[in-house]
Amino acid sequence: MPKHAEYLDDVSQAMSIKYNNLVYEMKAAGEDIIVLSLGEAFFDIPLYPFDELPFPALYHYSHSRGIPGLREKLAAYYRTQYGVPVDPAREIIITAGSKIAIHMAFMAVLNPGDEVLIHEPAWVSYPEQVRLCHGVPVLVPYSASIYELERYVTPRTRAIVLNYPHNPRGRTLPADELCFLHELARRRDLYLISDEAYSDFLLESDDFISCGRFDPDKEHSIVCNSMSKNYGISGWRIGYVITNEALTAQLLKINQHLVTCPATILQLYLERHFDDILAITRPQIRAVVEKRQRVAEYLDSLGLRYLPGSATFYLFVSIEPSRLSSDEFCTTLLREYKVSTVPGVGYGRSCDRFIRVSIGTESMERTLCGIDRIQALIRRTAG
Repeated sequence: MPKHAEYLDDVSQAMSIKYNNLVYEMKAAGEDIIVLSLGEAFFDIPLYPFDELPFPALYHYSHSRGIPGLREKLAAYYRTQYGVPVDPAREIIITAGSKIAIHMAFMAVLNPGDEVLIHEPAWVSYPEQVRLCHGVPVLVPYSASIYELERYVTPRTRAIVLNYPHNPRGRTLPADELCFLHELARRRDLYLISDEAYSDFLLESDDFISCGRFDPDKEHSIVCNSMSKNYGISGWRIGYVITNEALTAQLLKINQHLVTCPATILQLYLERHFDDILAITRPQIRAVVEKRQRVAEYLDSLGLRYLPGSATFYLFVSIEPSRLSSDEFCTTLLREYKVSTVPGVGYGRSCDRFIRVSIGTESMERTLCGIDRIQALIRRTAG
């Protein structure tokens, strides 16, 4: 039997998806699992009628940049909400989820052997996507500050990945740090690939600054975002990428050869109901971030530590002084305590003393019960 490509031996499964697949299997077998591992928030969203959509156009291919009306709405949203000018005809492509948008960005800028700086905790797919593009992920420990990143730049460095609001720690990026990164990108001729999938998941007191704000011509900025994540429809896989016209032309070729276009019916649906869904989900987004704040206060009351942050619906919780690795801890927590979380090691080697806790899918009562079980396992395994 012919062998698979050798480079895939160095690519790992997505740790979060690996654990969620175990959850699906255990729940299918009738087990009651407190799910604190899913990377989505469950919102109450009405199902609008599909028979109002253009027929029979909804059955067919659409423009590989995405349907014009939806591009215009997204461009207007980035302009009014985040102060980033976007030409809907030349600077944005709608994609089948933001994950493929990030991967296409790597494909568009990396030559074999090029390096990408990724600051830990790093979303599980960044390093593996770089490897899938025959690049070299350079993981920077979470203890290093933004201002130390230049120490990791080499002649082979091509890009820096940004992820704010941050998955898994919930941190936003202040203006001074973002200005430093833009100055570094200009001086060292680097791309900033900014994953902004949680851009709406903030408290009112927080200020999200898009990477595009300080680079209006997008000369070195690539912004990736997700409608399906922000709208609570993760299974629909609708994202988008924003960058300069020249690089967009290269991304368009990749999109055409990989997926042709995102699902036409979903694009038409989201164009038609864009403002309605936003009005419905906005208060629910605020509620889940406020819930995160209450869970953080509960962690404080128990003496459980976590990395600082106030956005998203994640907390990156320390398992000290447990003697278990994060993978062993999460496996035991799931099998014996019926609580699913994600091992910190999936977000980088420097993060093996943490687990990611997501509070977007369970009730507050079940979430706090899950936290109690986490504390119980930490105490049981303290070494």
